[in-house]
Amino acid sequence: MVELVSVAAVAGNGVIGDDGELPWPSIPEDKRQYRDRIANDPVILGRRTFESMLDDLPGSAQIVLSRSADSIAVDSAHVAADVDEAVAIAEALGADTAYVIGGGAIYELFQPHVDRMALSRVHGEYEGDTTYPEWDEAEWELVGSTEYDRFTLEEWVRAGDD
Repeated sequence: MVELVSVAAVAGNGVIGDDGELPWPSIPEDKRQYRDRIANDPVILGRRTFESMLDDLPGSAQIVLSRSADSIAVDSAHVAADVDEAVAIAEALGADTAYVIGGGAIYELFQPHVDRMALSRVHGEYEGDTTYPEWDEAEWELVGSTEYDRFTLEEWVRAGDD
């Protein structure tokens, strides 16, 4: 079974994006730890997020959730119609872990299914049109927290998933 890990940068007010962009000034240290984390595993993302990253695709393979596209002209990319198909593709790729990297609708869709979350809690509140989905902290356990200059990296594990 593939472990699903949701990875996101989230402002103090839950905002993760504004018109397809990050709503805060670039945080190179966060970008670096994010890229290092997902570099060698498949990532699951929505079509718009995928298109916004075409110049520098993340992960070892991209599993693109789309209701409209059935193929994408990128060798490392696979199209999935839903959560089950995305997981099946990750398993077919031999992955132990697949990272869910957005956008908002994809995080929402996968939230009931993810085993872990790696959340960069960006200091401050920002205006935006996309937020990270609500989740019940009672169902999760904070297993790690690392302070950085402009964010705190939190590692969450679904409670009871030992």
